[in-house]
Amino acid sequence: MEFQDKVLKCVDCETEFVFTIGEQLFFRERQFRNEPKRCRSCKGKRVSVMDSASAKNKFPRVETHATCSRCGKDTTVPFIPTQGRPVLCRDCFLWKRTEASA
Repeated sequence: MEFQDKVLKCVDCETEFVFTIGEQLFFRERQFRNEPKRCRSCKGKRVSVMDSASAKNKFPRVETHATCSRCGKDTTVPFIPTQGRPVLCRDCFLWKRTEASA
């Protein structure tokens, strides 16, 4: 298969940019199926926005109150418990983990 430079249109700013032969080879090596949709500057802006959103902790960690299945102590866990699965406090979790690795 012979590659040639392609002129594509950015979906954000609608300017034309070149999808070079080298970039096409890179996409083929990585088995990417779609051509790029954004020019280099718009892609950079998008990445910086995504990085700043994650840096601000946009999605706060879930804290759920629960009762430990092993010792009965009230605790908080960083997930929403699933019905039928045991919930362990930190001490019991660490105890179970050290017991399993021994």
